[in-house]
Amino acid sequence: MKKARAKTAKTARAAGDPERARRAAASVRRRTPKVAPVDTFPNPNPAREYRIDITSPEWTALCPITGQPDFATIRITYVPQERCLELKSLKLYLHSFRDRGVFHEAVTNEILDHLVASCAPRRMRIIGDFRVRGGINTVVVAEHPALGGFAREGEPPRADAGGSER
Repeated sequence: MKKARAKTAKTARAAGDPERARRAAASVRRRTPKVAPVDTFPNPNPAREYRIDITSPEWTALCPITGQPDFATIRITYVPQERCLELKSLKLYLHSFRDRGVFHEAVTNEILDHLVASCAPRRMRIIGDFRVRGGINTVVVAEHPALGGFAREGEPPRADAGGSER
């Protein structure tokens, strides 16, 4: 059934029928499930500032235009405050996107919003590294706080991250 929808959307675009393409893409988006919050547990050392890096190399969703699968590696880096993300709950949350039609930019920011709401970290960065489609690789980076609280990849968190401007 997914193949039929995707083929319909692709055929509609190729035939120059934007209304049919819009309806086909909307049929993918209608299957959006309710998002359950990600479970957390108390930070075992809230007085210490330390970084947690999590990688999910098998993230999948659907292209909202064609209905074809999109694959990505989602990297989560955060400095916890009072709560830490529980990994099994996080895995189930990330897998909940499997049948949703989402744009790369929107889903990276959505994941950030949901995880920040779940654990209220000092800082968090989500990197969505989306596989090549049509010869183009997309990497989307979203951060909390918005001014950027992390140094370059591989460096420890900056001590002045909360209040400095770029």
